[in-house]
Amino acid sequence: MTQNADEYLPTRHSLLVRLKNLDDQTSWKVFFDQYWKLIYSVCRRSGLSDAEAQDVVQETIISVTKKIQGFTYDPTYGSFKGWLKRLTQWRIADSIRKKQYQNQGRRMPREEPLQTSLAEDLEDTGLDIGKAWDEEWSNNLLAVALAKVKQQVSPKLYQMFYFHVCKRTPAKQVAERLGVRLAEVYLAKYKISALLKKQVKNLEARSL
Repeated sequence: MTQNADEYLPTRHSLLVRLKNLDDQTSWKVFFDQYWKLIYSVCRRSGLSDAEAQDVVQETIISVTKKIQGFTYDPTYGSFKGWLKRLTQWRIADSIRKKQYQNQGRRMPREEPLQTSLAEDLEDTGLDIGKAWDEEWSNNLLAVALAKVKQQVSPKLYQMFYFHVCKRTPAKQVAERLGVRLAEVYLAKYKISALLKKQVKNLEARSL
Protein backbone atom coordinates (compact mmCIF):
# COMPACT_ATOMS: atom_id res chain seq x y z
CA MET A 1 0.00 0.00 0.00
CA THR A 2 1.27 3.41 -0.94
CA GLN A 3 -0.81 5.38 1.54
CA ASN A 4 -1.60 5.10 5.20
CA ALA A 5 -3.94 2.17 5.74
CA ASP A 6 -6.45 4.52 7.40
CA GLU A 7 -7.10 6.05 3.98
CA TYR A 8 -8.52 2.79 2.63
CA LEU A 9 -11.66 0.82 3.33
CA PRO A 10 -14.02 1.49 4.91
CA THR A 11 -15.04 4.93 3.68
CA ARG A 12 -14.99 7.67 6.28
CA HIS A 13 -17.98 9.89 6.79
CA SER A 14 -15.77 12.92 6.19
CA LEU A 15 -14.86 11.62 2.73
CA LEU A 16 -18.50 11.14 1.83
CA VAL A 17 -19.18 14.73 2.80
CA ARG A 18 -16.28 15.96 0.64
CA LEU A 19 -17.53 13.94 -2.34
CA LYS A 20 -20.61 16.14 -2.43
CA ASN A 21 -18.27 18.72 -3.97
CA LEU A 22 -17.69 17.36 -7.48
CA ASP A 23 -14.81 19.81 -7.93
CA ASP A 24 -12.86 18.28 -5.05
CA GLN A 25 -10.53 16.26 -7.26
CA THR A 26 -8.35 15.15 -4.35
CA SER A 27 -11.24 13.48 -2.52
CA TRP A 28 -12.51 11.88 -5.71
CA LYS A 29 -9.05 10.47 -6.38
CA VAL A 30 -8.98 8.99 -2.87
CA PHE A 31 -12.41 7.48 -3.49
CA PHE A 32 -11.33 6.00 -6.85
CA ASP A 33 -8.12 4.59 -5.39
CA GLN A 34 -10.13 2.95 -2.61
CA TYR A 35 -12.81 1.32 -4.67
CA TRP A 36 -11.78 0.68 -8.25
CA LYS A 37 -10.03 -2.62 -7.45
CA LEU A 38 -13.03 -3.83 -5.46
CA ILE A 39 -15.44 -3.05 -8.32
CA TYR A 40 -13.04 -4.47 -10.90
CA SER A 41 -12.57 -7.74 -8.98
CA VAL A 42 -16.32 -8.26 -8.68
CA CYS A 43 -16.71 -7.60 -12.40
CA ARG A 44 -14.06 -10.18 -13.29
CA ARG A 45 -15.64 -12.74 -10.98
CA SER A 46 -18.93 -12.04 -12.72
CA GLY A 47 -17.44 -13.20 -16.02
CA LEU A 48 -16.62 -9.85 -17.61
CA SER A 49 -13.47 -9.40 -19.65
CA ASP A 50 -10.72 -7.00 -18.60
CA ALA A 51 -12.02 -4.31 -20.98
CA GLU A 52 -15.64 -4.85 -19.90
CA ALA A 53 -14.67 -4.73 -16.23
CA GLN A 54 -12.79 -1.47 -16.74
CA ASP A 55 -15.82 -0.01 -18.50
CA VAL A 56 -18.05 -1.01 -15.58
CA VAL A 57 -15.61 0.59 -13.11
CA GLN A 58 -15.78 3.82 -15.08
CA GLU A 59 -19.57 3.70 -15.43
CA THR A 60 -20.03 2.93 -11.72
CA ILE A 61 -17.85 5.87 -10.68
CA ILE A 62 -19.82 8.09 -13.06
CA SER A 63 -23.05 6.83 -11.47
CA VAL A 64 -21.69 7.77 -8.05
CA THR A 65 -20.90 11.31 -9.23
CA LYS A 66 -24.45 11.66 -10.54
CA LYS A 67 -26.17 10.25 -7.46
CA ILE A 68 -23.90 11.24 -4.54
CA GLN A 69 -25.81 14.47 -3.94
CA GLY A 70 -28.89 12.45 -3.15
CA PHE A 71 -27.12 9.98 -0.87
CA THR A 72 -27.54 10.53 2.86
CA TYR A 73 -25.77 8.27 5.31
CA ASP A 74 -28.37 6.77 7.61
CA PRO A 75 -27.50 3.48 9.38
CA THR A 76 -31.19 2.72 9.84
CA TYR A 77 -31.77 2.90 6.07
CA GLY A 78 -28.65 1.38 4.61
CA SER A 79 -24.89 1.61 4.36
CA PHE A 80 -22.74 3.33 1.78
CA LYS A 81 -21.25 -0.08 1.07
CA GLY A 82 -24.69 -1.44 0.22
CA TRP A 83 -25.51 1.57 -1.93
CA LEU A 84 -22.29 1.25 -3.91
CA LYS A 85 -22.88 -2.49 -4.28
CA ARG A 86 -26.28 -1.85 -5.85
CA LEU A 87 -24.81 0.65 -8.31
CA THR A 88 -22.14 -1.88 -9.26
CA GLN A 89 -24.73 -4.65 -9.65
CA TRP A 90 -26.77 -2.55 -12.02
CA ARG A 91 -23.78 -1.66 -14.16
CA ILE A 92 -22.62 -5.29 -14.31
CA ALA A 93 -26.12 -6.45 -15.24
CA ASP A 94 -26.25 -3.82 -17.98
CA SER A 95 -22.92 -5.03 -19.36
CA ILE A 96 -23.98 -8.69 -19.32
CA ARG A 97 -27.28 -8.02 -21.00
CA LYS A 98 -25.74 -5.79 -23.64
CA LYS A 99 -23.27 -8.55 -24.41
CA GLN A 100 -26.14 -11.03 -24.71
CA TYR A 101 -27.86 -8.74 -27.21
CA GLN A 102 -24.67 -8.40 -29.21
CA ASN A 103 -24.13 -12.17 -29.30
CA GLN A 104 -27.64 -12.54 -30.71
CA GLY A 105 -26.87 -10.08 -33.49
CA ARG A 106 -28.73 -7.21 -31.89
CA ARG A 107 -26.98 -4.13 -30.56
CA MET A 108 -28.75 -2.17 -27.89
CA PRO A 109 -28.17 1.60 -27.64
CA ARG A 110 -26.05 2.50 -24.62
CA GLU A 111 -28.73 4.49 -22.80
CA GLU A 112 -31.81 2.47 -23.82
CA PRO A 113 -33.85 1.41 -20.75
CA LEU A 114 -33.66 -2.29 -19.97
CA GLN A 115 -36.93 -4.17 -19.99
CA THR A 116 -36.15 -7.02 -17.60
CA SER A 117 -35.29 -6.73 -13.94
CA LEU A 118 -31.84 -7.02 -12.45
CA ALA A 119 -32.94 -10.06 -10.44
CA GLU A 120 -34.13 -11.87 -13.58
CA ASP A 121 -30.91 -11.07 -15.37
CA LEU A 122 -28.69 -12.35 -12.57
CA GLU A 123 -30.81 -15.48 -12.28
CA ASP A 124 -30.44 -16.12 -16.01
CA THR A 125 -26.66 -15.82 -15.86
CA GLY A 126 -26.35 -17.92 -12.71
CA LEU A 127 -24.34 -15.20 -10.96
CA ASP A 128 -24.46 -14.10 -7.34
CA ILE A 129 -22.93 -10.65 -7.62
CA GLY A 130 -23.99 -9.75 -4.10
CA LYS A 131 -22.04 -12.67 -2.67
CA ALA A 132 -19.00 -11.84 -4.82
CA TRP A 133 -19.13 -8.23 -3.61
CA ASP A 134 -19.33 -9.22 0.05
CA GLU A 135 -16.41 -11.61 -0.34
CA GLU A 136 -14.26 -9.04 -2.14
CA TRP A 137 -15.18 -6.40 0.46
CA SER A 138 -14.07 -8.79 3.20
CA ASN A 139 -10.83 -9.48 1.33
CA ASN A 140 -10.11 -5.76 1.07
CA LEU A 141 -10.98 -5.23 4.71
CA LEU A 142 -8.61 -8.02 5.69
CA ALA A 143 -5.85 -6.54 3.51
CA VAL A 144 -6.24 -3.17 5.23
CA ALA A 145 -6.19 -4.78 8.66
CA LEU A 146 -3.10 -6.80 7.76
CA ALA A 147 -1.30 -3.68 6.56
CA LYS A 148 -2.07 -1.94 9.85
CA VAL A 149 -0.91 -4.91 11.91
CA LYS A 150 2.31 -5.14 9.90
CA GLN A 151 3.17 -1.63 11.09
CA GLN A 152 2.65 -2.65 14.73
CA VAL A 153 4.88 -5.72 14.97
CA SER A 154 8.52 -6.52 14.29
CA PRO A 155 9.52 -7.58 10.76
CA LYS A 156 10.65 -10.97 12.05
CA LEU A 157 7.34 -11.65 13.81
CA TYR A 158 5.38 -10.65 10.72
CA GLN A 159 7.59 -12.76 8.47
CA MET A 160 6.88 -15.88 10.52
CA PHE A 161 3.15 -15.18 10.40
CA TYR A 162 3.22 -14.39 6.69
CA PHE A 163 4.95 -17.59 5.64
CA HIS A 164 2.98 -19.84 7.99
CA VAL A 165 -0.50 -18.34 7.70
CA CYS A 166 -0.62 -16.35 4.47
CA LYS A 167 1.59 -18.64 2.37
CA ARG A 168 0.42 -21.80 4.19
CA THR A 169 3.95 -23.03 4.76
CA PRO A 170 4.18 -25.72 7.49
CA ALA A 171 5.39 -24.27 10.78
CA LYS A 172 8.39 -26.61 10.91
CA GLN A 173 9.57 -25.44 7.47
CA VAL A 174 9.14 -21.80 8.47
CA ALA A 175 11.21 -22.36 11.61
CA GLU A 176 13.98 -24.03 9.62
CA ARG A 177 13.96 -21.38 6.88
CA LEU A 178 14.09 -18.45 9.29
CA GLY A 179 16.32 -20.07 11.88
CA VAL A 180 13.85 -19.78 14.75
CA ARG A 181 12.29 -22.19 17.21
CA LEU A 182 9.02 -23.89 16.28
CA ALA A 183 7.36 -22.37 19.33
CA GLU A 184 8.18 -18.89 18.03
CA VAL A 185 6.30 -19.57 14.80
CA TYR A 186 3.20 -20.64 16.70
CA LEU A 187 3.51 -17.64 19.01
CA ALA A 188 3.73 -15.30 16.00
CA LYS A 189 0.58 -16.87 14.56
CA TYR A 190 -1.27 -16.43 17.85
CA LYS A 191 -0.20 -12.82 18.47
CA ILE A 192 -0.78 -11.50 14.96
CA SER A 193 -4.05 -13.40 14.53
CA ALA A 194 -5.35 -11.71 17.68
CA LEU A 195 -4.25 -8.28 16.46
CA LEU A 196 -5.73 -8.95 13.04
CA LYS A 197 -9.09 -9.94 14.46
CA LYS A 198 -9.16 -6.74 16.53
CA GLN A 199 -8.30 -4.56 13.53
CA VAL A 200 -10.98 -6.16 11.36
CA LYS A 201 -13.53 -5.60 14.11
CA ASN A 202 -12.53 -1.94 14.39
CA LEU A 203 -12.74 -1.43 10.64
CA GLU A 204 -16.12 -3.08 10.43
CA ALA A 205 -17.37 -0.82 13.21
CA ARG A 206 -16.31 2.22 11.17
CA SER A 207 -17.91 1.00 7.95
CA LEU A 208 -20.40 3.34 6.37
